[in-house]
Amino acid sequence: MDWIERMNAAINYIEEHITEELDVSRIAQISSSSAYHFQRMFVCMTYIPLSEYIRRRRMSLAVADLKSSEAKIIDIALKYGYNSPTAFNRAFQSVHGIAPSLVKQDGVTVKSYPPIRFKISIKGVEGMNYRIEKREAFRIVGFSSPLDKDIESDYNYELVSGMWRLSATNVTTSKLSALIDGQPKGLLGVVVCDDSLEEWRYFVAVSSTKEIDSTLEEYIVQPYTWAIFSGEGKDADAIKDLGNRVIAEWLPTSGYEYDNGPDIEVYLSEEPGNAKFEFWMPVKKL
Repeated sequence: MDWIERMNAAINYIEEHITEELDVSRIAQISSSSAYHFQRMFVCMTYIPLSEYIRRRRMSLAVADLKSSEAKIIDIALKYGYNSPTAFNRAFQSVHGIAPSLVKQDGVTVKSYPPIRFKISIKGVEGMNYRIEKREAFRIVGFSSPLDKDIESDYNYELVSGMWRLSATNVTTSKLSALIDGQPKGLLGVVVCDDSLEEWRYFVAVSSTKEIDSTLEEYIVQPYTWAIFSGEGKDADAIKDLGNRVIAEWLPTSGYEYDNGPDIEVYLSEEPGNAKFEFWMPVKKL
């Protein structure tokens, strides 16, 4: 089963269990990937978070139930995992723009979100420079914070942005830069997201073998094969855009799949208006 087929198998699993409590780790297992990497691939391919896709599918099916049955709204709410009419009403309106009680009225407009299907699409007009490297374990040092396991949550966005702002406004950046003595060189943004961990964490760090004081922490990145993509750009989101392109355009036809390791953003230089960076993706052969 290839990469696209596994992603579609995960979608089939969601459909078959849409009225049950869906566990992201179980969905990811269907696609032979980690919970973090499945969510990352999903949003890069569909442009919406997995949680939002599931909500849209449930609310699409709820419309059919409301139109075709005499079931009470509370019963339909419970069917799709909402324990109160208020929570269901809020979710329903976020998708359809109207209250569920209005669905049976003539002329009311609602939205339909059918199940998605993944397929290979023609992209890649703009080239990407990359190399494949095997690396032994290396140590990173820096500071970290726990991540929400809904990777596209507002909490994660604010957390990561805040960590970089903090590092730029105090002595942390220069302190870390002075510790660099290994590869990858540069300031690192590292998502530690192994499925075996109870808690995912985001590190602002550097690769170093030097001694550190009590204000910093360390993490050992295990040996992996890395697909390493280089880029540059003026926009603050340029490295995120590169990572998204790698997953949506390169990965499906590369002969590789995500391995269960961290994503690493490497900031080689942060010259105003001309940042240079690399995106390190842990991969293994299909």
